Amino acid sequence: MSTPTSVVPVRAMLVLGTRPEAIKLAPVARAMAAGSQFEPIVVTTGQHREMLHQMLGLLYVDVRIALDVMRRRQQLSDLTARLVRDLGGVMREQRPDLVLVQGDTTTALAGALAAFYEKIPVAHVEAGLRTGVIDNPFPEELNRSLIGRIARWHFAPTPAAARHLTGEGIPEEQVFVTGNTVIDNLMWVLAEGTGTSAFGGAAKRILVTLHRRENQGERMRGMGRALTRLAARGDVEIVLPLHKSPAVREVLLPELEGQRGISLVEPLGYLDFAATLAECDLVLTDSGGIQEEAPSLSKPALVLRTTTERPEAVEAGAARLIGTDPEAIVSWANRLLDDPAEYRRMATAGNPFGDGTASARILSQLAEDFAADVPVGLTASGPYSTA
Repeated sequence: MSTPTSVVPVRAMLVLGTRPEAIKLAPVARAMAAGSQFEPIVVTTGQHREMLHQMLGLLYVDVRIALDVMRRRQQLSDLTARLVRDLGGVMREQRPDLVLVQGDTTTALAGALAAFYEKIPVAHVEAGLRTGVIDNPFPEELNRSLIGRIARWHFAPTPAAARHLTGEGIPEEQVFVTGNTVIDNLMWVLAEGTGTSAFGGAAKRILVTLHRRENQGERMRGMGRALTRLAARGDVEIVLPLHKSPAVREVLLPELEGQRGISLVEPLGYLDFAATLAECDLVLTDSGGIQEEAPSLSKPALVLRTTTERPEAVEAGAARLIGTDPEAIVSWANRLLDDPAEYRRMATAGNPFGDGTASARILSQLAEDFAADVPVGLTASGPYSTA
């Protein structure tokens, strides 16, 4: 009588360093750990060190290896070099079968580049986002484009993102529309019901997030003045979790600290942030992921940027790209707060970013390719080609 052959799980290294990466890779890591087909190897770089590991614990993600790459006010070139060197060492030691990176951070680019140097195939989660302006946002637009040249699997959140990739010459058979894993995690967290909202009892609640490099300095100072004007209405509560960046705090604290109607809070843990988002009435943001999360909860979002790599929400009517001019910020916020019909149009526009099952689609495709013994280290063209 023969003994059944045991299946060796695919060793999948998930590289993450920032809070958004942790949020969006957590459901993938949980799904891998729950089954027998994959062995997740979670590596954190420490690009966002504060609360990252605590948050991963709350999201039921076990960290295998933790790096420490951050230095105060280090240049991007120094960070990138340190990340590629340290991640390359980890990959040589662990020898994963594939490496997963998410989004467009310096950690994601360095993870993909280190894997390329070690000849390990790369899966890119949230692939295909583009603004078409190479330095806006900086450096994310270039990062995600470069990862697109390296990756073997491109998991695009929307059909539009997939079209960007095929338009750049990525073979269609390597591009998969999955939805965005951020929706998976948001639905899971809200179902857990363990977060606490940062809002008090005001009738109209505005959640604000500001941090983007291209908005720092005088532009962000103007945004601060716009928030002060909104708070002067007297019927709103503005909650702004302050980013840890000294460049952000040095601008916003003098403008907003002590202002009535404005609550400056330390960065919220993800569970509390999700609860705060669920309780708000309006979102003002220059962030990326929140443009996907807000429509899932029927929260209108005003995007305080001149470009966005997530135009689907704007096209659907759930978000509006209004730029960074203080007058535009005040005008659009007042319009949504005071015009029920305009508010209803945005709140009911729907969510174009998926149904909460993106992680299952990603794992299904990877499992299928590895089970089929596809030469996953090769692509039809590009850096892994043997042609």
